Amino acid sequence: MRSLLLLAGLVLTGALLFTVFGVAAAPAGAPAPAAGRETLQDRLKRLPDDHRGWAQLGVQYVDQARISGDPSYYTKAEGALDTAARLDPRDDAVLTGRATLAAGRHEFAEAERLAERALDANAYSAAAYGVLADARVQLGDLRGAREAVQRMLDLRPGVASFARASYAAELRGDLDGARRYLQYAHEDARVPADLAYARHQLGELALHTHDFETADRWYARALEADPGYPPALAGRARAAALGGRLDEALTRYEGVVRRLPLPQYLIEQGEVRLKAGLPADWTLLDAQRDLLAGTGVRDDLTWAEFEADHGDPDEAVRHARAEYARNPGLIAADALGWALFKADRPREALRYAKQATSTGWRHPVLRYHRAEIERSLGRDVPLDPRFDPELATLARFS
Repeated sequence: MRSLLLLAGLVLTGALLFTVFGVAAAPAGAPAPAAGRETLQDRLKRLPDDHRGWAQLGVQYVDQARISGDPSYYTKAEGALDTAARLDPRDDAVLTGRATLAAGRHEFAEAERLAERALDANAYSAAAYGVLADARVQLGDLRGAREAVQRMLDLRPGVASFARASYAAELRGDLDGARRYLQYAHEDARVPADLAYARHQLGELALHTHDFETADRWYARALEADPGYPPALAGRARAAALGGRLDEALTRYEGVVRRLPLPQYLIEQGEVRLKAGLPADWTLLDAQRDLLAGTGVRDDLTWAEFEADHGDPDEAVRHARAEYARNPGLIAADALGWALFKADRPREALRYAKQATSTGWRHPVLRYHRAEIERSLGRDVPLDPRFDPELATLARFS
């Protein structure tokens, strides 16, 4: 899945900061401000009633949660944004910051509500339209998401809006359009993080068409722009594994999970180990699950998919139903359909598999899941011979 709201979408938060606050947040790992130059925290000590400063700090904390994989930053973001809301609850930047936090925690209905309130306050907020588009995708309102993306493009064409337009095209099955918008983003990129993001997403498009060599070249180019960019590091591991180079993939995954032990990377690493005939150790994954839950992040989707492929199908159904009830988008529909199938309920599963594949999106996992469900019902549906079900998570998270 093209995760504009999660780690792969880090760069978009920086772009949103520019449109909301007029200044960009310092990227992670940036050098300390020059002597005498005021930091945001120093400014807030001097001007504690600066509601936009508190909102900016909150969004920076959301960004840090994504960069570091440390969900405790969401708690810090909540504190900063609560302060901003106490000072001026109707300000569009404050509302957009709160919407960004809600999306980071997978509370997409709340993110949509807050983004719409931000637009009531300022109908020209490109940032609010971006969050609104992301939330509507997860809620299954693709027409509404596309309208929000178009408004964002009209107001502020740039990396953030081009990336969302690319995703909207991909969801319709328009790979040429998706690639074209990412090329626009690539041409517009002015900082290493934006350049790395655009190149990484071009690699993802190639990966979904099983062109692993082209995908690996784009990931390598992303790392030329930003050598520590985790999605591209994981992308190279993914491309190696899907291309049959399991030893190389395992070495690369070791580096990825040491740097950023997110659940998606831990699951991918585990699948590659199983493919290589090695045991998978889910201990750290269980710890991450507890850590995320303890900081208010609801990620039923990840656990539904994991339990369906590697655990308890009934538990997968429980998680998938919870996710679908909150966020009935394409990915949640696929997760629920696959969980039901693994729980030996293929007729019920087919309804959700059809929803997941209803837009023309050429996502290999969704297409494989529907084919398997239909085949179990006696239908003569071919499977894509290029798709490896033992490494499904590598395609799912891309």
